[in-house]
Amino acid sequence: MTERPRVVINVEASVDGKVALTRDALLMQQPSTDLWAAMTPPAADPAPTDILELVRQQYGCNAILEGSGSLVAESDIPEELPPYDGDLYEHFLPADIVGLPSPPLMWFTVVDSRGRVRWTEKHENWAALVLVAESTPAAYLAYLRREHICYLVVGQDRVDLTQAIAAMGTHLGIRCILSSAGGGLNGALLRAGLIDELYVTLAPALIGGLGTPSIMDGPPLALGEAATKLQLLSVNTDTSGSVRLHYAVIKS
Repeated sequence: MTERPRVVINVEASVDGKVALTRDALLMQQPSTDLWAAMTPPAADPAPTDILELVRQQYGCNAILEGSGSLVAESDIPEELPPYDGDLYEHFLPADIVGLPSPPLMWFTVVDSRGRVRWTEKHENWAALVLVAESTPAAYLAYLRREHICYLVVGQDRVDLTQAIAAMGTHLGIRCILSSAGGGLNGALLRAGLIDELYVTLAPALIGGLGTPSIMDGPPLALGEAATKLQLLSVNTDTSGSVRLHYAVIKS
């Protein structure tokens, strides 16, 4: 049996654990991008760490994971796609993308069972991968095929993350996944028991706000259910007031 890929979470948050300024303000769009950057003043002794490069060296990480909510706001209405009636509900992994001798250096993976993300950028060193479900509109799958974008059908009503992570290892040889997603996807990974390590960088700022996304959102613990325990691996601080914490999940 193939061992599932290691899942490492990398998240930046305020001291109160918020990962966005408001519920529907994407950090990738202005003015949120500048406002978020301004939360951390310049440090006299900056100690930047490229977490992606770190896990690439340590675990051979070759996949980044994002949720569609990081790319498309809930209030945004994606461009309408032409209808399609064909049966496209099987993995789409073109040989010229996934085959040897030149597989992608990095997979940029998005969970998008509703088919909301429209792909407008392509890069030489990474390839797009979309995790979809049997409920994903066929028109979106046809769109992905026209754009020559790989996808894995993993789940029925929504993406089954356990199945998805396993499929990424089995079909693409992925050994480690770095999730830079928001609280919703991180919380789903937590509830599925898929997180192995966690990097949290805390900015010296408070955001507050009921319903503002946090590091781990999603369903609450059931009554009597225990929290996920962590082992602290390292702590780094700088003169800006930022704190970077590195934890391993203690497996029960």
